[in-house]
Amino acid sequence: MSAARELRRSPPASLIQTVDRHRAQACRRLDPARRSELGQFLTPPRLASFMASLFERLGGSVRVLDAGAGVGSLTAALVAEACSRPDAPTDILAVGYELDPALVKHLSKGMRACRDACRAAGIAFDGRAVRADFIAAAVEELSLPGPRARFTHAILNPPYKKLGAGSAARRALRCAGIEANNLYAAFLALAVRVLEPGGELVAITPRSFCNGPYFRAFRELFLREMSLRRVHVFESRTAAFAEDDILQENVVFCGVKGAPPGAVLISSSNGPDDGPIAARQVPHAEVVRPGDPERLIHVVPDQAGKDVADAFARLPARLADLGLSISTGKVVDFRARALLRPDPAADTAPLIYPAHLDAGVVRWPRPGKKPNALVDCAATAHLWMPSGIYVVVKRCSSKEERRRITAAVFDPATVPCARVGFENHLNVFHRSGAGLPPLLARGLRAFLSSTLVDTYFRQWSGHTQVNAADLRRLTYPALETIERLGARAGDRALGQHEIDRAVEEALGAGARDAVPEGESTAMP
Repeated sequence: MSAARELRRSPPASLIQTVDRHRAQACRRLDPARRSELGQFLTPPRLASFMASLFERLGGSVRVLDAGAGVGSLTAALVAEACSRPDAPTDILAVGYELDPALVKHLSKGMRACRDACRAAGIAFDGRAVRADFIAAAVEELSLPGPRARFTHAILNPPYKKLGAGSAARRALRCAGIEANNLYAAFLALAVRVLEPGGELVAITPRSFCNGPYFRAFRELFLREMSLRRVHVFESRTAAFAEDDILQENVVFCGVKGAPPGAVLISSSNGPDDGPIAARQVPHAEVVRPGDPERLIHVVPDQAGKDVADAFARLPARLADLGLSISTGKVVDFRARALLRPDPAADTAPLIYPAHLDAGVVRWPRPGKKPNALVDCAATAHLWMPSGIYVVVKRCSSKEERRRITAAVFDPATVPCARVGFENHLNVFHRSGAGLPPLLARGLRAFLSSTLVDTYFRQWSGHTQVNAADLRRLTYPALETIERLGARAGDRALGQHEIDRAVEEALGAGARDAVPEGESTAMP
């Protein structure tokens, strides 16, 4: 089926609409605090139908797992999809796990609706609404000796919530040989484990698992056990769960357990109600690079994105080649609270926060909630860096910001000081703990502020954090190219178009072809 038809088709009305009425009733009655505690975001019908359509095979005897089932929207969508196919199954066993007792009541009703739809289609149906902690139940099942029942299909919209290192869930997961720092990764890892060889999994989750050290163990498990077949990105952060006012970058993906790596269809749309913006089929090695120890998942749905990735592949340098290092700021403010000062004084030195970054430069001091200075004394001696020119990058961007990477130059010409402190929410580019030459600093800032870098970073970074490890992972232009870019950028204010044009001129025709049109922002 084409990507366009998948997103635009109307689901079989009666079953899905019946279960969606249960969803609407449940949402009105759910306690917001309890919902936040459990990480519950129920799946709307169009999204559920799209996910169910991604299964390649729904014939024969189907045994489906729906973990974190809510009211059973995903199970209903899978049943409706199976009933509509020419190679419909002979029988379906559906097991839905749900912890919330109010939702389990609706889930039981949903299972009965699925039974009625299957009966009308001549398909035997056995639906089980299980009120249980899925993690505890699955870990116990996996610990039992002898053969175990395995699922042919898993369809999940798992809860999203961090798991504490010492939590009961983390301890249980370790008993099953699973490391996961978030409920959604835990649910997915367990679902993979209980799938039979050749079984299919379809899930919607935050995109954050695609990169970063926190999800590395999960990526290793998933990519070892599963072969990705499809990844779909919703460009809008709000469209997938619009009714819940969720601001989250989501992906829908599917894979086959134990299958050899093959071609992967990468696609994108604004939301589940829209046709695809772009779709392309790529080799598995383009999604997960062979030999990459981090096992990053690159999601590039269009040719323009591929051009950007190709441009980065041609860049020759790593930070070490440029003689550069990057570190997080040394000042953790709550540990130095007694020595923070709102205004500079004779016994202080500048303390730079992300709030001091403005249009490509550090403006200090600034009025506001954040301190501007730190007392210069023996207790803070290890927190300073010597006066010099540094490039600083915010470690966190807000989800509403157009740019994922926000870079600025700290220049002692505008912030006179003998030493400077950088707060822990900043990444600092330096040379052996000291400052950078002016042309190198300006060129590096321009490169990091370009649409080229922003576009490439988003291909494998699914969250708003910009870690030092992420910036080390980038490839960079040669030193002389960065300095030439610094000379081109100079000290005057540049809009985004001028920044991108300067990067294109410095990097050559390959970058010119790759850079999408940027937004209008200013950078001195």
